[in-house]
Amino acid sequence: MNAIKKIIFLLLLSLMLVQCSNKNEYLIKKGNVGLLNTNTTIQDLQFIFANDSIVSHLADINENEEDSFFNANDEYEIFSEDGHKLLSIVPVEQNDSTSTLKSIQLFGVDYSTEKGISLQSTFKDINTNYKINKVETTLNSATLYIDELNATIAIDKEELGISKFSREEISLDQIPDVSKIKYFTIWFN
Repeated sequence: MNAIKKIIFLLLLSLMLVQCSNKNEYLIKKGNVGLLNTNTTIQDLQFIFANDSIVSHLADINENEEDSFFNANDEYEIFSEDGHKLLSIVPVEQNDSTSTLKSIQLFGVDYSTEKGISLQSTFKDINTNYKINKVETTLNSATLYIDELNATIAIDKEELGISKFSREEISLDQIPDVSKIKYFTIWFN
């Protein structure tokens, strides 16, 4: 009878560890996106995403040319087993498999912060749960800076009722609560 209790205890403990591991697999916080952190290197991606597909777009950098206008970046896209794009990762150093990560753009809807913010969240969700440190207006969107996560979240100008390419500066009070996220990027630098 004692052996059966131990087996049941071990099974329950294993189940709890697996559930915690799955939860952390999609958790976003400052310096972490799921299993990726500030120490993760490009060569680690093949082990972390062993069951997924990694598509690399390497920058074609010609060191003899000094083109300050064009800033090429390597990019690694992660696709799930069923073909859904999960992440787009840019390293700090180009063409270097030992480089750490510069930024991660989220595409997978399973990724969320401890406060429940994900690609499916609205501006109201973001504004209620995080301090928005700055709003920057670009040609196509309003970019929200959230220092607590070291993240930027872009909201399309169409969500704001403003025409694209408008030079009008956008403030927080102009953003409707129901505005949806266009891009969600975590920065590791």
